[in-house]
Amino acid sequence: MGLFGRERCVGRTPEQLAMMRTAGLLVGRTLELLTAAVRPGVSTLELDTLAETHIRDHGGIPNFQLVPGYSHTLCTSVNEEIVHGIPRADKVLHEGDLLSVDCGAEVDGWNGDAAVSLVVGGPDAARPEDLELVEDTEASLWAGIGALTVGGALYAVGAAVEDSLTDAGTRRGREYGIVEDYVGHGIGTSMHMDPQVPNYRVPGRSPKVPDGLTICIEPMVTLGDQDNTVLDDEWTIVTTDGSRAAHWEHSVAVTSSGLHVLTALDGGRQRLADLGVPFAEIAPA
Repeated sequence: MGLFGRERCVGRTPEQLAMMRTAGLLVGRTLELLTAAVRPGVSTLELDTLAETHIRDHGGIPNFQLVPGYSHTLCTSVNEEIVHGIPRADKVLHEGDLLSVDCGAEVDGWNGDAAVSLVVGGPDAARPEDLELVEDTEASLWAGIGALTVGGALYAVGAAVEDSLTDAGTRRGREYGIVEDYVGHGIGTSMHMDPQVPNYRVPGRSPKVPDGLTICIEPMVTLGDQDNTVLDDEWTIVTTDGSRAAHWEHSVAVTSSGLHVLTALDGGRQRLADLGVPFAEIAPA
């Protein structure tokens, strides 16, 4: 899937969107469970076990385990780890750690994928700049979501994400790093599909958004430079300068009636209303 090559944007039927809402809700509820379980002294492997049990008990398959070479349900990235952190028994969380949790599930052949970032121990345990990074990265995700419309440019997503982070950085007196090496993606019968969805402004002609498109938008943002490297485990991506990173993601459906955030528990209704973006109801199958 070359970023600047020909991208295939395929729409889903209403029945397929309902199946994807079922998978998305399972992912959203799993992340809700995990967020409540995060505390100092918990290992990232314990969170992984909790997630796998919840997904399988509710009729799903952890779709990260379907990726060749990966055997876990989650990616758990701590502090300078940007994405793809491997859950480990010896990776114990400490108060003040910045944790990103990426989770996916497949239900009856259809997929959901989402990620959240939070500070272990809550806001009182956090560095102010970490709270701002988490907040601004999530806001940029919603800015990208709000840029979607049937017939519009897919690359409007990345422009909106970048503008949101540039504006936030100006307010905070810093320049955020937007990771360019890893981007969002289409989702449906597989977790990773065309089209690729960059989190930054892309020059040139953009693919058009068809009715029923389902994609994952996932900005990855650093407090320092966006340069990164892969650890020896061949999965974990870390900032080269050691700065902390945040990662937020949702699976989103774009319809002629409006948007539905498949992995948000309320479908994104409230946040879309705040943005003045039409909401499309999609009931789970």
